[in-house]
Amino acid sequence: MQSSHPHAAHGFWRWACAGACLGAVMAVLLLAPARWLAWGLERLSAGQLQLRQVQGTLWDGSGELVLTGPPGSQGATRLPGRVQWRVQAAWDGLALRVQADCCMPQALRVRVRAQGRGLQFSAEDSASTWPMALFSGLGSPWNTVQLEGELQLRSRGLQAAWAGGTLQLQGELQLEARDLRSPLSTLKPVGSYRVTLDGGTRPRLQLETLSGSLQLSGQGHWSGSQLHFDGVAQAMPSHEAELSNLLNIIGRRDGARSILKVG
Repeated sequence: MQSSHPHAAHGFWRWACAGACLGAVMAVLLLAPARWLAWGLERLSAGQLQLRQVQGTLWDGSGELVLTGPPGSQGATRLPGRVQWRVQAAWDGLALRVQADCCMPQALRVRVRAQGRGLQFSAEDSASTWPMALFSGLGSPWNTVQLEGELQLRSRGLQAAWAGGTLQLQGELQLEARDLRSPLSTLKPVGSYRVTLDGGTRPRLQLETLSGSLQLSGQGHWSGSQLHFDGVAQAMPSHEAELSNLLNIIGRRDGARSILKVG
């Protein structure tokens, strides 16, 4: 009877230590500082998306969003106001809530679930308005063109699944650029445009001109993890001289046109 006491005590302390370690790990995760998220975002974006002046925790915090160019670039632009986030665990994944002071009248709500060997994202329908000048921080050609205007972003039934290095999309994402202006042209504004991304087995991208003297058009598709896009930019005959500098920058010049190509 007495010989069993050391074994029982050893088992007790082993479980006590395991419980203490688990509790410590849970405490670290629950109290993880917001700078962990800032570090992860910077690493994933190769430094081009940054959260500065962060406050709070990994699960409930805020920060200033800054866009920068590729390594070696000098410029950076900051989104006015702060960005708040809240992450809550659910039985089947995570619920994410994000809101930007400047640009989102309502918070964006996203659900993240594990799906096979990948992740599935689903977002509630949303609408937001962003300053076009923000993208100047991303470096060339944005910092050369220095576009000004506003971007209206809308999503409907948007779902995305990432597995095996392949992105699958469902739903619709629509971006409207209104009354764009650039110091490269004396014509102000140069126009308004719409980009629509339709999900499906082969997600399609379409660019069209809503109004203006700079005419943009094109189509593309998402294949695996790469975007393929072919488009054309050209000026209305009465404004070719005023838009010539802009056409030289935004694509490969072909006579009176510029060829737009990605992938």
